[in-house]
Amino acid sequence: MAVSTSVSGAKLEALLLKSSSSSSRASSATRVSVFGKPGVIEFRRTLIQRGVIRCEAAAHDPINTTSVSALEQLKTSAADRYTKERSSIVVIGLSVHSTPVEMREKLAIPEAEWPQAIGELCGLNHIEEAAVLSTCNRMEIYVVALSQHRGVKEVTEWMSKKSGIPVSELCQHRFLLYNKDATQHIFEVSAGLDSLVLGEGQILAQVKQVVKVGQGVNGFGRNISGLFKHAITVGKRVRTETNIAAGAVSVSSAAVELALMKLPEASHDNARMLVVGAGKMGKLVIKHLVAKGCIKMVVVNRTEERVAAIREELKDVEIIYKPLSEMLSCAGEADVIFTSTASENPLFLKDHVKDLPPASQEVGGLRLFVDISVPRNVGSCVSDLDAVRVYNVDDLKEVVAANKEDRLRKAMEAQAIITEESKQFEAWRDSLETVPTIKKLRAHAERIRVAELEKCLGKMGDDIPKKTRRAVDDLSRGIVNKLLHGPMQHLRCDGSDSRTLSETLENMHALNRMFSLETEISVLEEKIRAKVEQNQK
Repeated sequence: MAVSTSVSGAKLEALLLKSSSSSSRASSATRVSVFGKPGVIEFRRTLIQRGVIRCEAAAHDPINTTSVSALEQLKTSAADRYTKERSSIVVIGLSVHSTPVEMREKLAIPEAEWPQAIGELCGLNHIEEAAVLSTCNRMEIYVVALSQHRGVKEVTEWMSKKSGIPVSELCQHRFLLYNKDATQHIFEVSAGLDSLVLGEGQILAQVKQVVKVGQGVNGFGRNISGLFKHAITVGKRVRTETNIAAGAVSVSSAAVELALMKLPEASHDNARMLVVGAGKMGKLVIKHLVAKGCIKMVVVNRTEERVAAIREELKDVEIIYKPLSEMLSCAGEADVIFTSTASENPLFLKDHVKDLPPASQEVGGLRLFVDISVPRNVGSCVSDLDAVRVYNVDDLKEVVAANKEDRLRKAMEAQAIITEESKQFEAWRDSLETVPTIKKLRAHAERIRVAELEKCLGKMGDDIPKKTRRAVDDLSRGIVNKLLHGPMQHLRCDGSDSRTLSETLENMHALNRMFSLETEISVLEEKIRAKVEQNQK
């Protein structure tokens, strides 16, 4: 039956999901064409039975009432492959390697909003689980999609709505990775192989934060949670076994390196440093400045508490605190200004900077802004001024060249570890495929047990003592459990042995066939139906 040429996956989904409203029925009817083709007449008869096509319209069509139902034929056709598709891990991402900072900052999602984003993503029809990894260098959304194509389309549209960026523009810059490729990517990210600075350690802490924020959030499910937890393990192992982080720098360290590269070497000891923001990134900037010999700096922050804590930690350094209200006056007295705040609006615009006193002659009269915030703290218009140079996270690529050969060698060692760990994760995920079969087999056996138990008790009469009833019930349960013990053992696998995993999946398919477990509605189809029905409420 060549239904796939006249009934697309989307049409099949609409029909199988039994749209409740009459309007959706009418629209479904208009989607089915070429009713006169062989094998499609039976399909229309099913639509009539379901009320999709009105009975009076059916009177004109010859229908063979002895034919196999259209739905059953669809179950064996190529068109049904959609409902049998395995859910996929997908990453939809935009990173510093391919996407300008102007676009990334519009897509950036603050950590406090990650749970809400997960909830919104999992509310989409074909998304089952989700996680958000949003940093200054990347915006990546990881999902478990019930359909790859539909899932990617829904997430991309969600990103467009969230950021105001047209879908067509997002598609020009985004990257898509599926299953094994998605797994390898997050492992490389966690290991620091996908960072601007190879082996940088800050990204591992950010991956850990995804897990921390996701705990208890509905939608941060078993697959995605397992993926990110395994990524943390990979990140730690790579850093331990390859020492790739030795000599490597974080974004904050790269910012300091870049500033020193742009300053005259003779001015390194005397350049006046200003750090705006004393959060995690700002604190790292301060520490790297100190490591490079800076013993005096001004720190502007909303409150003094964090600055005091940093001052207590770095007792040999003069750290002067200033409130945000004095930021511009402090900028006028600084030669190099590092910005790293969570402000969603620029702190420095052209009108703010043009009237500032010039930078000292020791640094050549040029004031440097090194902005490592996303969204940016320094407006792009500031770079129009002659006495100012503005650098953002995309400009840190200049720093990456240091020790390139050594880091590449370590990266090759890291890839070997990632390949090994990816196989382990994929084996674990494959082993999860047997879970639905285990549940269905138990439910199948329990239905038979209960039915036969009721028959037995019915023959024994109504005056059976409770003790006898309990004994017979226990007997039936014991028999079923002992009969199921062998099959259940052969359906369980820890994923550590590829041969055992292969045998486990073969056993799963054999049991599905033997007990007709696949004749019930597929797990994937059931999930999609539930999602659509929930969204229609």
